[in-house]
Order: sequence, then C-alpha cells, then structure tokens
Amino acid sequence: MSRVEKFLTVEEEQEIVQAILKAEKNTSGEIRVHIEGHTLLNHFDRAKEVFHLLKMDNTKEENGVLIYVAVNDRAFVIYGDKGIDKVVPDGFWNSTKDVVQTHFKKGNYKQGIIAGALSAGKELETHFPWQHGDINELSDEISKT
Repeated sequence: MSRVEKFLTVEEEQEIVQAILKAEKNTSGEIRVHIEGHTLLNHFDRAKEVFHLLKMDNTKEENGVLIYVAVNDRAFVIYGDKGIDKVVPDGFWNSTKDVVQTHFKKGNYKQGIIAGALSAGKELETHFPWQHGDINELSDEISKT
C-alpha cells in the first residue's frame, strides 16, 4: 500500500467530503482536495497545474479553492482561483495555511484538511453567498494520483 493510500482511511476521507459539503452549503464556491505522493515541480506550481487538471478554473465566479497535499514531500498548498483570491483579506491564505500546518505537525492530517476546508468555506460564504439556482459545479470527492 502506497503512502498516498495510507495517508487517510476511507472513513477519514468520508469525513473530509462531509466537511467540504458543509463548507460549500452556503456558498457558490467550490473546494477540492487532491493528494499525491511526490512532485518534481515547485509545490505551488504543481497545485496550480492540478487546479487546472481538475477543471477548477472553469467555475462561473472563479471561486474554487484547492487543498493540495504531496504526502512523500511532506508539503501542502492551499490555492485559490482569481475570484476568491482578489477578495479575501490580506493574510487569509497564510492564516489558513497556519491552521492546517498546526494539525499536520501533530499528525492530524484529516483534521488539518477539514480545518482548511471549513476556513475556506466561511470566506467563500462571505464573498460568494449561495444564490437560488446555484449548482455544485465540481465533485467533492478527494482526487489522488
């Protein structure tokens, strides 16, 4: 079993999906989690690439947020699309990263991802509240490579 497969249990993955659904409940924003073993790219550049591969840059309001984790590299990135990036307060991405990192340092990976998703969801709700007719544009399942 690879480190990616061991990173989270099936139950933990489902808890994360439930947190994403909760985070997206009152917003048109989209949150995804992607987990992979390793990348030769700079982690931010790889997160941007995965963001595009998952078609997260195709949301109507450019308000997608990706939580990217490279397990073997012990690295993660929280990447927001243009729409959300230009409206969040200064320091938002760093403060969210710090919350996730605090959990990760203790080995609480599931809780770190959930905290990041819920934090992003609150900010998305503030700037992109759910409107009648909004649809879930992207899958909430965790993607892996």
